[in-house]
Amino acid sequence: MRKIVLRSFGSILFLIAVGAVASINAQSVSGSIGNGTAARGKATRGTIVLSIPGGLHANSNRPGSEYAIPTTVRLSGPGIRVSSVSYPRGKNRKFSFSSDTINVYEGRASFPFSVTVPAAFRGSSIRVNASVRYQACNDEVCYPPKTKEVTLTARVL
Repeated sequence: MRKIVLRSFGSILFLIAVGAVASINAQSVSGSIGNGTAARGKATRGTIVLSIPGGLHANSNRPGSEYAIPTTVRLSGPGIRVSSVSYPRGKNRKFSFSSDTINVYEGRASFPFSVTVPAAFRGSSIRVNASVRYQACNDEVCYPPKTKEVTLTARVL
């Protein structure tokens, strides 16, 4: 009987741990460039999107706490000019693990940027590589920072 209780308890702890790991890895990074096309010699808007599941938040780019790791987005693309992203405002929230409010992103955070294809560009498509570094937290603890990468493409007109 005692072995059954211990195994059951161990199984429950394992399932809780698996659920916690799954939820902290549930953030996704996506994005787009214009409507899938970009014109030579012109700027086209693009967007990187960080999706954060319910129950979690990510520190904003300016969290306002020396211990909170800010969200950063780095962009690059061969043969094109890519601007820096614009960081959205977060929401100031108070958490049990901090005496100060922390500025965070919840739900979905969009990071707009622009990409300019040179007039002499010879390719038929462009590629923008994005690297998003963020720290996910729940209302009680923050997890180690993660970096997720995504590659966006667009046809050149």
